[in-house]
Amino acid sequence: MAPRISPLHLPPIGFAHRGARAQERENTLAAFSLALEMGAVGLESDVWMTADNHAVLDHDGWVRSGRLRRRRPIFDCRRDELPEHIPTLADLYAACGADFELSLDLKDPDAAPAVIAAVDGAAASTGRTLRQRLWLCHPDVDTLVELRDRWPDVRLCNSTRLSRMADGPERRAAVLAEAGIDSVNLHQTDWTGGLVTLFHRFGVLCFGWDAQQPRVLDELLDMGIDAVYSDHVDRMGAALANWYPDER
Repeated sequence: MAPRISPLHLPPIGFAHRGARAQERENTLAAFSLALEMGAVGLESDVWMTADNHAVLDHDGWVRSGRLRRRRPIFDCRRDELPEHIPTLADLYAACGADFELSLDLKDPDAAPAVIAAVDGAAASTGRTLRQRLWLCHPDVDTLVELRDRWPDVRLCNSTRLSRMADGPERRAAVLAEAGIDSVNLHQTDWTGGLVTLFHRFGVLCFGWDAQQPRVLDELLDMGIDAVYSDHVDRMGAALANWYPDER
């Protein structure tokens, strides 16, 4: 069975959203490790900076710490003040190796230098080239342009919604292509075959998030999507194996 529209990235990337969060606590080393054991080729998380300059993986950027269990933003905490389940990016590579694509939402754009340092550290220790397997995601195009100017060899992704493209998707595709932004990440309900074809015409990869159900995964893969994000690594793996049995 072949997709109606061919992806630009073959085979499409299956990103485990916050790890295997359907089975384990999200954004933990256990969730990331399980996702890879289940066959995910990509991991996804959100990255924040601590007060002492560690890049850590967490979704909303708030923790409860101290004797009174006050709710505090991560950027106001030292690494040793965070709950034990929150890993650093360096912890992720130490526990899981480096044989995966990594998609990181830059919740704090100032985290980018620490992210690159952690990735380069893992590359040095594993002998792998990792920058081109790193996808830094942000909703603001200007922020992505600044990242591209500073790190030309890192993959960049405009994570947004179709409704937020004030000038329309064709203009957004042209801007991303001109700036060298590799991909656009939209909610699965935003995507159509025509929209995938439009972005592909400009050489921009198409990513779809919140792909939880087999029907949704099949629809996205049929329209030529280049990556999917799912909480359910088993369903995602089965869909990818069904559509691309010779590419896994």
